[in-house]
Amino acid sequence: MFESSFSNYADQDLITNMGVTYTYAQIDIASKSVAAWIQGLGLEQGSIIALMMPNVNQYLPILMGILRAGMVITLVNPLYTGRELKFQLNDSDAKAIFILTPFCATLDKIVADTPVETVIVSGIGDMLGTVKGTIVDLAAKYIKKAVPQYSLTSNSKYKVLNYKSVLKQGSTMPYTRPDVKPSDLAFLSYTGGTTGVAKGIIVSHYNIEIATTQFETWFQPVYETMDDSQQISTIIALPLYHVFAFIVAMLGLRVGQHLMLITNPRDIDGFINTLKERPFHILPGVNTLFQALVAHPEFKTVDFSNFKLSIAGGMAATPETAKKWLQATGMPILEGWGMSETLGVGTANPFTNTEFNGSIGVPMPGVDINIRDEDDNILEIGGIGEIRIKGENVIARYHNIDNDGFFTADGYLKTGDVGSMDEKGYIKIYDRKKDMIIVSGFNVYPNEVEMVIEAHPKVAECSVVGVKDELQGESVKVFVVKSDPSLTEAELMQFCKQDLTGYKRPRQVEFIAELPKSTVGKILRHELRKASNQEKAPVLEEG
Repeated sequence: MFESSFSNYADQDLITNMGVTYTYAQIDIASKSVAAWIQGLGLEQGSIIALMMPNVNQYLPILMGILRAGMVITLVNPLYTGRELKFQLNDSDAKAIFILTPFCATLDKIVADTPVETVIVSGIGDMLGTVKGTIVDLAAKYIKKAVPQYSLTSNSKYKVLNYKSVLKQGSTMPYTRPDVKPSDLAFLSYTGGTTGVAKGIIVSHYNIEIATTQFETWFQPVYETMDDSQQISTIIALPLYHVFAFIVAMLGLRVGQHLMLITNPRDIDGFINTLKERPFHILPGVNTLFQALVAHPEFKTVDFSNFKLSIAGGMAATPETAKKWLQATGMPILEGWGMSETLGVGTANPFTNTEFNGSIGVPMPGVDINIRDEDDNILEIGGIGEIRIKGENVIARYHNIDNDGFFTADGYLKTGDVGSMDEKGYIKIYDRKKDMIIVSGFNVYPNEVEMVIEAHPKVAECSVVGVKDELQGESVKVFVVKSDPSLTEAELMQFCKQDLTGYKRPRQVEFIAELPKSTVGKILRHELRKASNQEKAPVLEEG
């Protein structure tokens, strides 16, 4: 797939980051240099190599270089703590790691206790040109203080090199295309280990190929609205180590798109400036990202005349955010759903839909979904139960753990998401099974309560959790970020009475300056739930 795209779209732009663009041909050369250098390490084909970076220009050539060398990638959340990083490197048996300088201090503390033999360090500005790259690196280190001190140096346990030297050496080394079979391992990904030990997900080359073609098929209506001479430009604001962004990037590569990489999507000022740089057509995101954009006063100055598609995944989009987004951009938010275990492929609303409908859409091509109860019985249309999924994009097993309990006897993955399906095949998600609140025997789905509360004009965002209750087992608590400081608890409680039956209404309201979120913008309910049940302030560090 890589070689075909590099040949077909050689002269077209592939990636842009911080104002610097590389063509398909240039990334072909860079990734092949990385691949040749890796092959020179003498590792056995199929060895694990880690990649720990945000969205920068060197991300994709490194990722593709690892695969082109015949090795296996484990993508690492760059905000992992030393404990989390150590677990992933050890569990995956990673022999090498490519890492950006701001995260070297974390690796420095634990690398001696891992199987890593080679560390390749890259500066933020390594693919921004000599002058701009130097300025960016100096600013990151001395002005923004974004590069903590570290002392990674070569020793008897591991060697340390820099990315630029890898590119230079690799460009002079011979490259041999490996013999890779569809069933061979391509990725050893890990589910976010924020609620316990992360699970390793075994992803084959075939899984990725299938998932990419499934997405390509679903995107056809968008392509048909484009002029053949116009290159599609997709905004990649979600981190590339996350499956949603990764599979969108693989789709883009497959069909010759231009990918605009956003390194820090929390910098909304910078994000909006990037949106103004060149026409864009597709913007995948999560609800919190869409919320932050529409709340910014400068967002209305962006040119949306070329905009074709807004895709929401990762968490439920709220009707209030969808309404504001439609007003601002003229495009609806269309929801989809997938998992790391399904390569992000699962369900999606047809991209011909013109309005937000609150569902995650219908099963995508090659995907089989049913809804089952606790006894594994398939429910009738409209029944609420756990979503089960099967398809060639779905992984067959997890790494290094007992796989019993994750799959049904007939091969469906147990997703842990509670939902229902209507007569047209549209699926509605109520919540994660673990997030469901049981009040006096009645099921309360936090998403439903959150959607009601976020409709209040003085609420910026909120999160609902269950807290221990001696009388009811659990009761509902809501954490609220105000958009208007005059909002009171009494006012919010009265508002909830209009649209929520008694047992669904919050018994506790806590106003909070910021909700804890993961690096992809998912609200970390487990942090809030843990803090509430331990009666201490919520933790705001990223998971």
